[in-house]
Amino acid sequence: MGWRPLQAMAAHGLCSAMAVLAMAAAPTAMGQEQAQSTQRFQTLRPLPGQLDQTPVFNDNNPESIKASGILLSTFAPVGRAHPEAHLDQRFVGNFTVFSHHVYARPAHGATTAWLALLAGNAADQRVTITVQEAATALSQPDAPFLPLPSFLEENLAAADEDHGDTVANSFRAPLSTAAAARLDQAPLRRGLGGRGAIYAGPGSRVAGALVRGDSTPGLPASWRLPPHSTQTLLLLPIPTSYLDPPVNGRTTQLRLHSSGPVSLAMVAALQDGPPRLSTLLGLLDGPLSPKGHQPTPPGHAGGIVYSRVSGVQRGARWLARLTDPGSDALSVGSVPVGWPVSALVGGTMATGQVQTAPLVAFYPGTAWAAHGNYGVEYHLTLPLLNDTPEPVTLQLALESPQEREPSGGVVSLAAASPNAPVRFRGPVAVQGLDGSPGERVFHLVQRRGQPGPLLGAITLAPGEDRTVVVRLVYPADATPPQVLSLLSAHTLAPDPHAGDPRRIDVDALIAPLLEGS
Repeated sequence: MGWRPLQAMAAHGLCSAMAVLAMAAAPTAMGQEQAQSTQRFQTLRPLPGQLDQTPVFNDNNPESIKASGILLSTFAPVGRAHPEAHLDQRFVGNFTVFSHHVYARPAHGATTAWLALLAGNAADQRVTITVQEAATALSQPDAPFLPLPSFLEENLAAADEDHGDTVANSFRAPLSTAAAARLDQAPLRRGLGGRGAIYAGPGSRVAGALVRGDSTPGLPASWRLPPHSTQTLLLLPIPTSYLDPPVNGRTTQLRLHSSGPVSLAMVAALQDGPPRLSTLLGLLDGPLSPKGHQPTPPGHAGGIVYSRVSGVQRGARWLARLTDPGSDALSVGSVPVGWPVSALVGGTMATGQVQTAPLVAFYPGTAWAAHGNYGVEYHLTLPLLNDTPEPVTLQLALESPQEREPSGGVVSLAAASPNAPVRFRGPVAVQGLDGSPGERVFHLVQRRGQPGPLLGAITLAPGEDRTVVVRLVYPADATPPQVLSLLSAHTLAPDPHAGDPRRIDVDALIAPLLEGS
């Protein structure tokens, strides 16, 4: 079944309110030429390994919040005024919380959507919830969809202390209230100055924080829940004041551990000021906030509408060793070869493999599986071996092929076009490339069908082996599938000027966002 543009848009919200925030993000590093389809012949293999068993509280439907109410609740339905709003699931041990929402303020509507994560302890003993990693980001001011180049490397200044003054570190004028609401300049300038994280959009920023092991400052380290109590773990605003259009979004991902079973709920309160606990508990006893579009059922013939997830999924991490069949190594003779990442029904890249995390509980009328695997961490190890008598140079890339399901051994790509929709916007960490023994982090902005970009080369002498590790957290608002490609030398043309964020004129980059502030 084909993975078609309209299906992708319906499944992943590319026509939604979040797209308004990204509409101006035309790629600065791409030419204006028309897209021309090309085909590359390479072996496409199913991705080895599998998802783990970690439960995930996956809160993504509706994407755009229209009314106060329950977004997702796993509390017990017994005694509730709206039992259909509660999925009756408990979390104990390690688990993950993923949440991704947009609020578009209507005329005369509340300025803020407040997201409250509630936890309930129904046991007779106290329960402690501990944070392992936690990240949250707003579209504005934390992570606007700025038009970044398609390929940038983080922290280049650490390896090049003599680079000197850069445009990214230029003088910053005092910000007005409106400008501060639209953009937090300091961390952005650090990243584009080669000394920190690079991001575009809240999904990108949160995924990068988890890849690097960085938690968002100011979030609690733990919570203690007395017996038979319900508490607010987090109260997070999605503000729209000073924004034009008045649209904002927030992505949150928490990796937590609970000493005992707890119920969780995310409720939305649309009001100007922060809600009281009594208001939140009242919402928990009320109805669901209206959900998004209906999915087509499993096995449906024809076009697919995936919808968005509102439920409990099983699986937060995919761990794999990419070797040749029957071997504990990956021979250079297998090149060119690729593996799909986030393969799904209608997008298996001719491998027949569906990597989508299953849902153990979900609401009727919402996605019946976690299509897209938002927030899932991929940890992929390539144990390379040059078993030839000649030195060999390989190229590594993460690519976003065109949607159509390829015939066997064909990857369909296209020349970069500014009109093609973005398919992947986020960080990828790689260890084992030429030039640096340590891990390097790259930020990618990929359009549909875009080949490459080249992450790096791996040069092996005869008989030499080397382990390459690729890590990523699949970012919210990406559109699957992608392909991790291992290619022969000269397949992708390296750009000596690509990758260095210090070449960006940050003032010019952010000027459209701050216009009129």
